[in-house]
Amino acid sequence: MTAVDIYTDGACSGNPGPGGWAAILKAGALEKEISGGEELTTNNRMELTAAIEALKALKKPCDVTLYSDSRYLVDSLTKGWVYSWKQKNWKKQGKPVPNTDLWLSLLDLMSVHSIKFIWVKGHASNPYNNRCDELAVSEWKKFKKD
Repeated sequence: MTAVDIYTDGACSGNPGPGGWAAILKAGALEKEISGGEELTTNNRMELTAAIEALKALKKPCDVTLYSDSRYLVDSLTKGWVYSWKQKNWKKQGKPVPNTDLWLSLLDLMSVHSIKFIWVKGHASNPYNNRCDELAVSEWKKFKKD
């Protein structure tokens, strides 16, 4: 399988508010930036959307290392919370789990690829994470009313 590094980020102005997501996909010397946004969303939805859209951009099954500064995304998967929610019919302490639609999409994509999720500190020394943040912020700004 092709090895791909993916860097993702989500951003929101207000929570909820206008939001943006971005990802950088790297395979060898190839590099691709993708981004998008929504007029009314949350930061967590944008973080999940960045991962989903990056994985959807892959044309074949890949060996993926996905880097994110979102503890929500990374911890939910690496600590197994998402699998517990799924077992409990997408309930957490008796209440519906937020963003179930996105978690289901992400789990579907995870069945296609071999994925390792790694947390990186946001707004720090990782140039790819910083670039994703710039792209995500530029996306939510498209919805900002002057």
